[in-house]
Amino acid sequence: MTTKSLKLAAFIFFSLGALRLQAQGPPFQTDDPVPVDLHHYEFYVFASAGGTPVERDVTGPAFEFNWGAIPRIQLHAILPWSVVAPSNNAAYLPSGSGPTEFGLTDAELGAKIAFFKETRYIPQIGTFTMLEVPTGDAQKGLGVGKAWFKFPVWLQKNIGKWLLDGGGGYAVVPQTGYRNFSYGGFLAKYTVSDRLELGAEVFSHGAEGDATPQIRPSTLIDFGGYYHFHNPNEQLLFCYGRSVAGLTENYAYVGMYWTWGKDKSPPSAPGEFLGPQGNRPVRH
Repeated sequence: MTTKSLKLAAFIFFSLGALRLQAQGPPFQTDDPVPVDLHHYEFYVFASAGGTPVERDVTGPAFEFNWGAIPRIQLHAILPWSVVAPSNNAAYLPSGSGPTEFGLTDAELGAKIAFFKETRYIPQIGTFTMLEVPTGDAQKGLGVGKAWFKFPVWLQKNIGKWLLDGGGGYAVVPQTGYRNFSYGGFLAKYTVSDRLELGAEVFSHGAEGDATPQIRPSTLIDFGGYYHFHNPNEQLLFCYGRSVAGLTENYAYVGMYWTWGKDKSPPSAPGEFLGPQGNRPVRH
């Protein structure tokens, strides 16, 4: 493709209108740069599953809470319980050895910050920095045993009924048996109707260390979506995917989502209770 063609494609992409801002995240692995509106809240109850030939992990019940605490800044917390089930396959020893365990695993705290808001030509750009807190029992495989961090940058653009998210980051894991790794993804979501949204993503991560199920890099393709109930602030989230390159890996997510908050003016129509982000996840 010529330089002229690339410029034309970029112009078409960014000039299709600054539309009603939506957000992404759960049930997908690719996140977004759109914080919760000021004085609004989100709550998720969910379960997720992931696994490689080394180990199968199931998280649930898990609880996520997001708070629009400051303009363009969202505070975030997840409290998860998990099952870890090593394969005890001789081909993956010592990584995949040990008994099956269940219990509280590492909690997550984070802050989503919008650096640049979406305009007609520019996508929204922000970060969702996270701190993984060692609340789980690392001796049982229910956590890392030390605090670790994620430093991503995410972009988002709305184009008619389409929403595009992309970006990536770097995880810093200062623990024996673990390693720092990069990750990133691209998501395309389409609004099928007032009740249904469907999307697909490509998500990749590097090798995460010999003490993890992700001992080698992997690239996954995931499919999922959202079902909006009669109350527009209540949704069912679902997703499933598997690897297409690298180490064999599966990913699944199912959850319920609620959002609420205070507006300065009453909603103008059903589904706009939360103003410009009333269709969250329309938020991860």
